[in-house]
Amino acid sequence: MMKIYEKPTRKEPHKRPISPRKHRWLIITLVSVLLVGGILYSLADRYLIRHVQVVVADGNTATATTNNANDSSNISTTATEVNATSDDWNYSSDDMKVSIEKVQTGSGSDQITYYVADVQLTDASSLRTALADNSFGTNITENTSEIAAANNAIFAINGDYYGFRDDGVIIRNGTLYRDSPTRDALALFNDGTMKTYNENEITSSELLAEGATNTLSFGPILIQDGEIVSDFSSVKIDNNFGNRSIQDANPRTAIGMIAPNHYVFVVVDGRQDDSRGMTLAELADVMKGLGATEAYNLDGGGSSTMYFMGRVVNNPLGRNQERGVSDILYLTEGQGS
Repeated sequence: MMKIYEKPTRKEPHKRPISPRKHRWLIITLVSVLLVGGILYSLADRYLIRHVQVVVADGNTATATTNNANDSSNISTTATEVNATSDDWNYSSDDMKVSIEKVQTGSGSDQITYYVADVQLTDASSLRTALADNSFGTNITENTSEIAAANNAIFAINGDYYGFRDDGVIIRNGTLYRDSPTRDALALFNDGTMKTYNENEITSSELLAEGATNTLSFGPILIQDGEIVSDFSSVKIDNNFGNRSIQDANPRTAIGMIAPNHYVFVVVDGRQDDSRGMTLAELADVMKGLGATEAYNLDGGGSSTMYFMGRVVNNPLGRNQERGVSDILYLTEGQGS
């Protein structure tokens, strides 16, 4: 009789169950990884990843606002014939005069270096704003000099770095891009005037109806109605993560109005051996001494940059290295009314 050989059944190894403690740690580790990953992505999304909300039509940031839809075929940022003279510190034409002065005060660790640009215009439309990469959104940056060159700017300073925040009232060259009232701000008008105001006390519609062409939302107000604002102790940069007081000595950028179509711009170097920067109170004193009746603090620190006739005038970051910004204010010829 034939025997059939049967292969012995192999016993499966005994699987030890995961202990409750190890199971708990696995869950905690997984949750932690997901949580940290989510936080890192949220931070990158908020502060690093570009978000373009509006692409401005080519030339739109460098052309005068017009109500005639049939009058857009030959808009240009540069006049075909401009009778102007200039050197490293001055520019003069029929429409504008720009005079820049380098000022140094103090000595040793108390030395301050800053630059003053006195600007007189015959037409307020020569003072304009431009956006990095011709786009409105968050985390979109270019150097001040790059934005200035792209818009044929004669003179420029950095703006309010609106793209670091998601609030404020942002009007640029007559277009409302953001309407989230938050802080004290500055409005420039088509009659060559400017005024400081609280965004919660006047609507964007009212500003536009009054002739506002541009608003800047950073702060604080330095001078209002001819008087220095007395208390800078509670001023914060913004409502974002990392918010901190900014009244200590820092690089600064400020804009002021002496009279309609007569402006003064100040850029202060800081955080370097030959310039410690200015406090807000010191900056307000400088603007007052220059004759400003309204003055406003713009984005400072590494952003503080003054550009004139193709070159950066000051020393950004203490090593002639610009930091990318969202926007600039600039002067250009040939806008017309």
